[in-house]
Amino acid sequence: MKHTVYWIEGDGIGPEIWKVTRPVLDAAMKAATNGEHEIEWVELLAGEKAMRECGTPLPQATLDTLSKASVAIKGPLGTPVGGGIRSLNVALRQTFDLYACIRPVSWFEGIITPVKHPERVNMVIFRENTEDVYAGIEYAAGTPEAEKLGDFLRSEFGAAIRAGSAIGIKPMSEAGSKRLVRRAIRYAIDNGLPSVTLVHKGNIMKFTEGGFRAWGYEVAREEFGDITIPEKEATPENSKGKIVIKDRIADAMFQEALLRPEQYSVLALPNLNGDYISDALAAQVGGLGMAPGVNMSDELAIFEATHGTAPTAAGKDIANPGSLMLSGALMLQHMGFAEAARKVQNAILAAVADKTVTPDLAAEMENAQAVSCTQFGEILLKKII
Repeated sequence: MKHTVYWIEGDGIGPEIWKVTRPVLDAAMKAATNGEHEIEWVELLAGEKAMRECGTPLPQATLDTLSKASVAIKGPLGTPVGGGIRSLNVALRQTFDLYACIRPVSWFEGIITPVKHPERVNMVIFRENTEDVYAGIEYAAGTPEAEKLGDFLRSEFGAAIRAGSAIGIKPMSEAGSKRLVRRAIRYAIDNGLPSVTLVHKGNIMKFTEGGFRAWGYEVAREEFGDITIPEKEATPENSKGKIVIKDRIADAMFQEALLRPEQYSVLALPNLNGDYISDALAAQVGGLGMAPGVNMSDELAIFEATHGTAPTAAGKDIANPGSLMLSGALMLQHMGFAEAARKVQNAILAAVADKTVTPDLAAEMENAQAVSCTQFGEILLKKII
């Protein structure tokens, strides 16, 4: 049986990491299903390759196909220089309402990290993907738009805005916040996790970030009241078998992530807070090179490498394909092939244990052998059993 997956090669190191990722995913599927299931890969164009072949970084044919798709995977895409689309990644997220950016973060034993106990980090981040600064409206200092808006806010609302300020607006809605938190709670339920933590800056921004917090608690109470309990009401007795809903101020959460990461399992965050902590937590377990991710709507899931295009490494066969491979493993799990996903993860774990890794990882490990991106892929293929 064949399962269609659409793929976008990506820019920079994208072609190199994709070249070694696809055979590993195919081998895992074959081994896990005894050859009864396989992926039918269908390429879509975006980024630099699309510019060369179609004259636009995001062809309409790609958008039309994705509008009817359920699963896709992509390498990193660069941002066009000098106008046009502000960000290809943001354009895809907004076009297809990929409102949930989901990133599991955990440590691979053997990878050296900057913290003493990376093994304590085991969280899944749910970052809102369409509002907040991603839907931001801003005007440069000194422009007629900024001056007009500033004058309006001063005269109509008594806002204390210094003359000559740049002005930005960050919209956050009840509907957008609730659907993100709803998805995070359902994930915790499906995976037997003990808590969901709402991370916000509601102590200062009381109606946007504070709204996110309030709406999150409303979803938990009104839709999952039989299985959730607010932290302030929880006791060892009444919280047994329930998911504890916590909330943390964003800056305090960064401290918690360093000091007590084992107390957190699922984080739900607005866009900007989620952006910061996704990278910070990835650093605690070894960096973005081993960080998988997916952007999802209720219809479409686009799995992707969470790092950038790394143009200085492009063409040198030294890139680490781990992020894309682990995102592929997430994809296989999403498609119902959990055993195939485990085979990919176990192969990477085995390679790290053997200390035969790409140069970025080898530089952080004692007595490790640095191998090329191509060689790393070949090593993983041998470990798919």
